[in-house]
Amino acid sequence: MQDRAKVMLEALPFIQEFHGKTIVIKLGGSVLGEEKMLDSLLKDVVLLNLFGMKIVLVHGGGPEITEEMRKLKIKPKFIEGLRVTDEKTIEILHEQLAGKINKQIVLGINQHGGKAFGISGVDGNLIRARKLIYKTTSSTGKEVEVDLGFVGEVEKVEPAIINNLVKSGCIPVVAPIGVNGEGRSLNINADIAAAEIAMAIKAKKLILLTDVLGVMRNPNDEKTLIPTLTVDEAQKLIQEGVIKRGMIPKVEACLKAVQGGVERAHILKGTTPHVLLLEILTKSGVGTMIERAGKMNEKLK
Repeated sequence: MQDRAKVMLEALPFIQEFHGKTIVIKLGGSVLGEEKMLDSLLKDVVLLNLFGMKIVLVHGGGPEITEEMRKLKIKPKFIEGLRVTDEKTIEILHEQLAGKINKQIVLGINQHGGKAFGISGVDGNLIRARKLIYKTTSSTGKEVEVDLGFVGEVEKVEPAIINNLVKSGCIPVVAPIGVNGEGRSLNINADIAAAEIAMAIKAKKLILLTDVLGVMRNPNDEKTLIPTLTVDEAQKLIQEGVIKRGMIPKVEACLKAVQGGVERAHILKGTTPHVLLLEILTKSGVGTMIERAGKMNEKLK
């Protein structure tokens, strides 16, 4: 009983600090694919909301989309962690992201006593986007443009839509599909969408839940986890090739967010039991935290 009381008392200052503050959380496919883990995570989201935190969820759904593509005998293609998207894939995105997955999350939150409202970036022009002109470096060192199809980058987020839902007591659940000036749907990387939303609504924190502990110097050794990074340090690790492949968009999303006014961004392993409570309500935290600057010898909240 005493241990339980200590845990509750440790959480108190963080409940006070984040009461009334906005936290944007991105749910990755690894969490969405595990029903019991998702259920537990959504309970924790409702708890944080009851503690007075304004929670906004942005979700991916990569594994589900890939599985649906395989059923239709469409081979998924990725370039540096970004999904190449054709007409058929956009249809699948609407069915899976804005439909099945979004409503699964909404129903889970409502079941646990929260009040969720599911939307996509298309609704009310929440996420205005343009076609992404993606540039990468070839094996010869030359910069080349790669056509990713109907993949977009965010031009503008309409914060009033999210803010009005939050003010009404709702937890917005956002599917990352944008719309361009011609009314065309565009696939938006969920990490980037979460970062853009966090900046637009002036969130205090951005949390990306993924399938790894965080940024590691050796991706195969969890002991090499880097607990804290400044913007400069993270950029250097990308240049050095320590941060690579699918981790690049996640770190770039965090960098964009903190450079755009979000205090801190976090990359956490979403399948860790109660990972949100451990990160937000304890002193030590978990995963990797990225901030503009600060004392790097301790895990600051």
